Amino acid sequence: MKKSSLAKVTALAALVSASSMAMASQQWPDLPEGIKNGVGVQVGSVVYVGLGSAGDSFYSLDVEAKNPQWKQLANFKGSVPDQAAAAAADGKIYVLGGSGKVQASDKAPVVLDTVHAYDIKKNQWSEVKTKTPVGMLGASAYALNDQEIVILGGYNKNKFDTYLSDILSIDQKKDPEKWQKVVDDFMGMTPEEYQWNKKIQVYNVAKNSWSVRGESPYLPNCGAALVGEGNEITLVSGEVKPGLRTPMVKSVTIEGKSAQWEELAQLPTPIGAELQEGVAGAYAGNSNGALLVAGGANFHGARAQSIRGQWFAHEGFPKAWNSEIYAYEDGGWKQTNTKLPEGLAYGASFTTSKGVLMVGGEGSDGQGRSDVYMLSYNGSDVKITN
Repeated sequence: MKKSSLAKVTALAALVSASSMAMASQQWPDLPEGIKNGVGVQVGSVVYVGLGSAGDSFYSLDVEAKNPQWKQLANFKGSVPDQAAAAAADGKIYVLGGSGKVQASDKAPVVLDTVHAYDIKKNQWSEVKTKTPVGMLGASAYALNDQEIVILGGYNKNKFDTYLSDILSIDQKKDPEKWQKVVDDFMGMTPEEYQWNKKIQVYNVAKNSWSVRGESPYLPNCGAALVGEGNEITLVSGEVKPGLRTPMVKSVTIEGKSAQWEELAQLPTPIGAELQEGVAGAYAGNSNGALLVAGGANFHGARAQSIRGQWFAHEGFPKAWNSEIYAYEDGGWKQTNTKLPEGLAYGASFTTSKGVLMVGGEGSDGQGRSDVYMLSYNGSDVKITN
C-alpha cells in the first residue's frame, strides 16, 4: 500500500480516553448483543457483523441513514465459526473457515474448511460446494475485485486440530504432567514449525475455484488487521505463533498473477515500554488521510522471551488488552495523545465518510461488547462519538 495514500479500508477501529476528549451524546445505536471474534464486512454504506460469540446471529446497519438502526438478518446456517475470514463479492458475503464444532456434541472444535455465502438481496444463507485449501482460522480476507477474494494467513488445520484433540483427551487433574507436556511441546515450537499459511490464496466466486498468487516472504500472520485500497493490501501486526505477536507492518500489491511485497515502518514502542509487542485483533481504519491502529491483545514480556530463544514466549504472562492508539502518516507512525478508556480487541470496524465505525469487541473481562463508536482523526488527535 502506498505509504502516503491509505484509503478505502476494511479493518478494525477504536475508542478514546475521556481525559483527552469528550464523548458526545449518543448518535450510533448499540448492537442488539455483544459480539467478539465474529465477522465484519462492508458493502457501500451498509456494514454487516455477526457470528463469533453471537452464534448464528447476523446484523446490518446503514451508516448513511438519517436514523441508523441495526437490522437483524437471516440466521447463519451451519457450524458457527469463530475468527473466520470474510469478504463481499458479486452481491454476496462469503464466510471462509474459522473454528468451531462440526456437531454440537463434539468434544473439541476444529479448524473449519467450509465456505458459506450470504445473498444480500435474498437475505439468505447457503453453503458453497467447496472446501478451503488451507486452514483459515485467524486469516484476513479482502475482495480484490467483484470476482476474487484474497485470503492471507491462517492456522494449519492438522496441527491445530491434533493439539486440541490431544489436550482435551487428557484429564488435567488426574495426569497433570502429561497434560503439561502436551502444552509445552505445542507452545514451545518456533513460528516456522506451526506451518501457518504463507501463500496468497485466491477464491474466485464466479468459477468457485481456488488459486495461489505467490507467497509472503515474511512469517505468516493470524489476527492481523487488514487495510485495502484497490489492489494494494496492508497487514498490520498480528501473531506469528500462539502467544507471540509481531510489530511488523507490511503491504502486498497484486497485479495479475504477480505479487509485490514491501515492509513498512513497524508499530512504535508504546510510551513507557521497552518493546512494541505487536497486537492481535487490533482496531484499525482510515480517517482524514491517516491510518489509525488501536487496542489489540498481547502478552507483555513475550517478545523479549522470544528474543532470548524461549519459544513458549508467553508462559507466565497474563493476556493484556491494550489501549494505545497509533497514527500512520507520511510513511511513519506516532502514538497519539488519546488512549482507549480500556483495553479492547477482537471487534470490527469500517471506514465511512464520517470516520471509522467501531463495532463490538472484547475487554479484559472476556465478554463480548455491544458498544458502537465513530473514531475520527483531526491531524493531531482523535475524537470519538458514540
